[in-house]
This record gives sequence, C-alpha cells and structure tokens, in this order.
Amino acid sequence: MAEPEEKPLPPPPSKEELKLALKAFRKRLKLTRLDDESRLGYGPMSSGGRSGVVAITPPDQFSRAVWEELAKQGKLKHAGGTMYELVGP
Repeated sequence: MAEPEEKPLPPPPSKEELKLALKAFRKRLKLTRLDDESRLGYGPMSSGGRSGVVAITPPDQFSRAVWEELAKQGKLKHAGGTMYELVGP
C-alpha cells in the first residue's frame, strides 16, 4: 500500500495581510453597527439604544487562516460558527 502524500502547509499570513484584514474587519463591524442603529427606534430623538451587534462574519476577501491567526494572537475572538468579535476597545 502506498502512503498518502502529505500536502505542504500553506505559509502563515504575513504581518501586512493581518494588518489589512483587521482593518477590514473593524470597518465591516462599524458599518454593520451603523446599519443596525439606522433602524427606527434608535437615535438622539428617541429613547432607543445603541446597537447590540458584537460579532460579525469577517470579510471573505481574506482566508480563514488569517482570521484564525488573528484569534490566536488575541485580537479577535471566535464567537461560534463563522462569527468573530473584536477584543478590546
């Protein structure tokens, strides 16, 4: 029997790619929160509250390995499924 060939591991994401991915994640989270707050019931003239959005599906232009690396570094937190949330301010 022939042994299965091992596939080489893909190279880890570069620091620049991680930086761009985190910036894209923050922007997507901000836009998602603004979209949620733009509904009726929010705003300065109503008694509505702030957005409750804390986790989002990250932008798909970056690979899953990028998001896993950012979670391993403690910059994002895996929130279940394909959702991630920002850690810290």
